[in-house]
Amino acid sequence: MAEMEFRSPTNQIPPPGSAGDTPITDALEETLGRLSKKAGVKATIVLDRSTGAILKISGDFTQIRPSKAAGENVGTSQTDSFPKEVTSATANSEASDGAEQLAAMVWAFIGAAGTLVEDLDTEDELRLLRLRTKKQELVIVPDPKYLLIVIHETLTPAS
Repeated sequence: MAEMEFRSPTNQIPPPGSAGDTPITDALEETLGRLSKKAGVKATIVLDRSTGAILKISGDFTQIRPSKAAGENVGTSQTDSFPKEVTSATANSEASDGAEQLAAMVWAFIGAAGTLVEDLDTEDELRLLRLRTKKQELVIVPDPKYLLIVIHETLTPAS
């Protein structure tokens, strides 16, 4: 599986001391390594929790493409707050486009889910989101510094 690290353009990097300049920890690297070896895992994305910037991706994003064209507004209006440009000298543009689009949609989804949880109970917090479709499953784990997104193949039960 290909592994790429991304960083927001300089005009979108959070100020020093914010969650955005925290490097990916060894524990997170270890978790990503374990996840990538699990059967059915297609890809992983790590987003900065405060800005939504892609910090790291691994896996094959060529098969994980949003159904809308890149120029169209995907998700909700909250995607406007997601950093649109991500740079990497080694990134495959097709894979990084797919990762960026998916990250923007997940960023909007997390925002909506977080608002729902807060509206239900202001003392509660979002811990895990699991979105299962016929083709794939997204497991989204919010952390104070990161959003971890794991994309699995949806396994069909044996008949």
